[in-house]
Amino acid sequence: MRKSLQAFLDELASSSPAPGGGSVAALSGALGSALTSMVCNLTIGKKKYADVEAEMKNVLAQAEHLREQFTALIDRDTQAFNKVMEAFALPKETDLQRALRSAAVREATKEATLVPLEVMKHCIDALALAQTVAAKGNTNSVSDAGVSALMLDAALEGAALNVRINLNSLDDPEFVGWKEEDLQSLRSTSALMLEEIQAIVEEQLQKK
Repeated sequence: MRKSLQAFLDELASSSPAPGGGSVAALSGALGSALTSMVCNLTIGKKKYADVEAEMKNVLAQAEHLREQFTALIDRDTQAFNKVMEAFALPKETDLQRALRSAAVREATKEATLVPLEVMKHCIDALALAQTVAAKGNTNSVSDAGVSALMLDAALEGAALNVRINLNSLDDPEFVGWKEEDLQSLRSTSALMLEEIQAIVEEQLQKK
């Protein structure tokens, strides 16, 4: 995604179904990762935090990599949705055409499921980094670490909705079963991590 924020928001608000919630979830992940990077940058180079500088530099590198991943997923979600629409637009006049169309729709829908699931998995990695900066980063930016965690949890929950709506339309019980297990596990993990980060943030705020 290289368009301006205003252009993206205008397109999002239009009658076009894509970009939609999946792209917004990925954008939320990018925003959360960017905030984690900001806390790192506000910690690195400060004498008070010299003992964690190496760790903050490592977290910064990981957060920036995740930000790139999330940013790429903004467009990948739109592309996956468009492939589903293209599959639905295939001809269905003969039995063969209907069979080919059905197979194309199924495969495109699976891909459209895997993209937000990838967003969810990245969110867990990003939440771990947010927890580190909340606990060890510049305490003047602890609120930013808290917002990072909230954005990442929102990204994960938003992506989960997109996974669920795609699974609902699939007639592949094995695939659906596996992905539903992944979905529930990731949601539970995110909820626990968010709770832990919020407790850290609250503790740091009370010290001020």
